[in-house]
Amino acid sequence: MSPDTIRHYEKLGILPKALRTEAGYRLYPESAKERVLAVRRALRIGFTLAELADVLKARDAGSVPCRRVYKLAREKLTGIKADIEVLRETERYLKLILRDWESRLRGTPVGQKSNLLHSLTGAANNSKNRTTKFRRRKI
Repeated sequence: MSPDTIRHYEKLGILPKALRTEAGYRLYPESAKERVLAVRRALRIGFTLAELADVLKARDAGSVPCRRVYKLAREKLTGIKADIEVLRETERYLKLILRDWESRLRGTPVGQKSNLLHSLTGAANNSKNRTTKFRRRKI
């Protein structure tokens, strides 16, 4: 990890304030390595630095935030499932678009516009004077 990241973690309260040498270098206990590793893994599964800072500060103050951590992780899983569904919808939408564009390209002479991107607005007509409309995904 970069020194900037370590300093940032300390500033957020993810890492406790480090002791300093006479030269101003930070000295962290061995337990800081394990904490940084846990933070990095938690970030990979969707936790935010703010969430982790809050949980770790509570733990350092003597609280037991395990149920909150579990609840946050369940929320992450719910969000991931929703993201997967949105991606599936986007995949279906893109397949429809590609079928339309293949048709447009087959009917367009080389060197002429097919208006592929413009067709996404529903305003452009294909070579048969027909507008193809697609269902827009919710964002």
